[in-house]
Amino acid sequence: MTLNTEKARILVVDDSPSTVEVLERNLASAGYQVFTASGVAQAIEILNGTELDLVITDLKMPKVSGLDLVRHVRENFKKTEVIMMTGYPSVEGAVKAVKTGAEEFLAKPFTDAELLSAVGRVLDKARLRRFGDDVVRPSPPTHKGLIGQSKSMKKVSVAISKAAASSATVLITGESGTGKELAARAIHYSSARSAAAFVPVNCGSIPEGLLESELFGHVKGAFTGAVESRAGFFHTADGGTLFLDEISEMSLAMQVKLLRVLQDKEICMVGSDKARKVDVRVLAATNKDLQRLVTKGLFRADLFYRINVITVDMPPLRERGDDILVLAHHFAARFADESGSTPLRFSDESLQRLRACSWPGNVRELENVIQRLAVMADGDLVEVSDLPALCRFSALGKTGFTRTLAEVEQDYIRNVLASVEGNKTRAAEILGIDRKTLRDKLRKTDTAAS
Repeated sequence: MTLNTEKARILVVDDSPSTVEVLERNLASAGYQVFTASGVAQAIEILNGTELDLVITDLKMPKVSGLDLVRHVRENFKKTEVIMMTGYPSVEGAVKAVKTGAEEFLAKPFTDAELLSAVGRVLDKARLRRFGDDVVRPSPPTHKGLIGQSKSMKKVSVAISKAAASSATVLITGESGTGKELAARAIHYSSARSAAAFVPVNCGSIPEGLLESELFGHVKGAFTGAVESRAGFFHTADGGTLFLDEISEMSLAMQVKLLRVLQDKEICMVGSDKARKVDVRVLAATNKDLQRLVTKGLFRADLFYRINVITVDMPPLRERGDDILVLAHHFAARFADESGSTPLRFSDESLQRLRACSWPGNVRELENVIQRLAVMADGDLVEVSDLPALCRFSALGKTGFTRTLAEVEQDYIRNVLASVEGNKTRAAEILGIDRKTLRDKLRKTDTAAS
């Protein structure tokens, strides 16, 4: 079996029928062939009789645990990858899962997008490992997961290599969608800590009141609702790497606590006065100008200097030249593998337009466009007319200097919305504003048009 010609085969293992049903439905709708098991014994029977690409297993199950299944897969089915699912109360078990052999872990509850993203990453790595040079790809990755040979990406590769050889904190900067988490993963998996956990945390998605507990953990009774003690992400990342994305969204009060941890290398769980030493390397990322935020008093200067020992600046896609074409072919091949279909081909003119497009959402937006083309295209040849409006008009559209700033902004917002098929949450993320601000701007646009 090859992932090029057949659907990837995934086994879901969980003693919760409702969880199994949801995962089976979501994975099947994404084009995967799904097998299910309610326990480890049944899972091993399926493994013995079916060649599988991936096992997604819960951590805590009756009789035999998910950790034992991970170990069994690693020692008996070297071509089968594993993703561990875990509830927050069992977050420390995720560390053991990663060390035992799980490629990634998903903390429950997770979204459909997080599930499919993790599955895609693991299968992509498996595909490259399994077929090696036989896999047709436009260009070898600059670093793990990072594809491109442009001058700017070669600089990134050099910076990642130097960062991986050091134990210093790293600040990864760049616009939304440029691959900051991929750079962080590349640093981790190229470092001496690669055998330990890589734990990503989006500081902007966790409510301020919960961030301290999520990072440092809490003891039973620390606050209303703390019915049992729970380890935090620093515990999970002990010996490994903690990736703090959108660190600019962290409050000043929380910045003080993080600074103390970085200085003392010890944490104190919420509700406890007992400190615990941790060995965690911190990588941080932001799409904002932290130096400007420091000047405005919105970010602590001492924390900025502490996390900015090494800087990796991810270039926007519009500055990466032919990397745009390399990535387009890469995504086309990947989505063809996932669906078992023929990879997309691009006409010369469509490639020119892809390269000329401004890509405000960067690599993430390009990936979204190629996936949509793979699903919606009538054939396997992509013409200019198949491309989104942002690409069709970016090279030959209105470029004169007769429009007002408001008109330029309105056109840009409409183009971004078109590129994500009207998804306002995604558009707001690309634009770097919240949904309320986007709604206000759209209301002004509608008013001006009426």
